Amino acid sequence: MSIFTEKQEALVNSSWEAFEKNIPHLSILFYSSILEKVPESKDMFSFLKDFDGIPHNNPTLEVHAEKIFEMTRDSAVQLRLNGKVEVVDEVTLDYLGYVHVQRGVIDPHFLVFKEALLKTVKEATGDKWSEELGEAWSIAYEELAAVIKKAMSW
Repeated sequence: MSIFTEKQEALVNSSWEAFEKNIPHLSILFYSSILEKVPESKDMFSFLKDFDGIPHNNPTLEVHAEKIFEMTRDSAVQLRLNGKVEVVDEVTLDYLGYVHVQRGVIDPHFLVFKEALLKTVKEATGDKWSEELGEAWSIAYEELAAVIKKAMSW
């Protein structure tokens, strides 16, 4: 069981408002950060592989990014309440595991996602950014990633 403090949960939740206000811009920043580090990962995303660069005003891209941001935020809430992360819907967890395996996701990709997420959080929060805020998001993401990795190994 992880200890995730009330303050860490509050940091994640308060910064969530910044995300909700600017999902289109932040989703582009998020995927740009990923492709900057791992250009070949473009083919892993159906909504990116037919485009040069990152498509703007792409609802599928925005929904996918928002889902990642939301799942990480939900992980922070679960860590505080339960001391662990669970993807409540088992079909969703099985599906996440399956899709990640099918797309060829490997362990280092999770680190790239984490770095892109933290860069996006920093951009979203502006002058409210702090190392403590980054650490809270980092822990929530790492716990979520661990659950997905476990679902990937049948």
